[in-house]
Amino acid sequence: MSIRLIVKDPDPVLREVAKEVTKFNDNLKKLLRDMAETMYDADGVGLAAPQIGISKRVIVVDVGDENGLVEMVNPVIVEQEGEQLGPEGCLSIPNLNGEVLRAERIVVEGQNSDGDKFTVTASGFFARAFQHEIDHLNGILFTDLAASVYDVSDRQRKGGD
Repeated sequence: MSIRLIVKDPDPVLREVAKEVTKFNDNLKKLLRDMAETMYDADGVGLAAPQIGISKRVIVVDVGDENGLVEMVNPVIVEQEGEQLGPEGCLSIPNLNGEVLRAERIVVEGQNSDGDKFTVTASGFFARAFQHEIDHLNGILFTDLAASVYDVSDRQRKGGD
């Protein structure tokens, strides 16, 4: 496993629509392991492949609850309901947080590292993290959606992906 370099805004890869994964092999498994290790090393709760310079539809999420680490390939939100407004940060946009409106509950369909399909139902902060990471796969940053953005450079950042 390796800790990868996290690219920062305005790197162009962060604005690309990531490519669908069609090859499920050892390289993909290594990418997922590296992404999880990179996310944990940076004290994040999620990471999308574009954030390490790889334009593929791959995310990892771990908000520190009973769900643990979720690795998902080609994720798609198939249901959403309700609303929540809350703070977000991003490992690719250091020192900024923002208040972002998200769905309260979502259902996400995707694949595991072997290509098997599975579904995750998420609510609250877990749902927020999934929505944030899937946005990265579509070239969207939280600052594009934020009702307000504020500098946190002299405070400890929490809730960043």
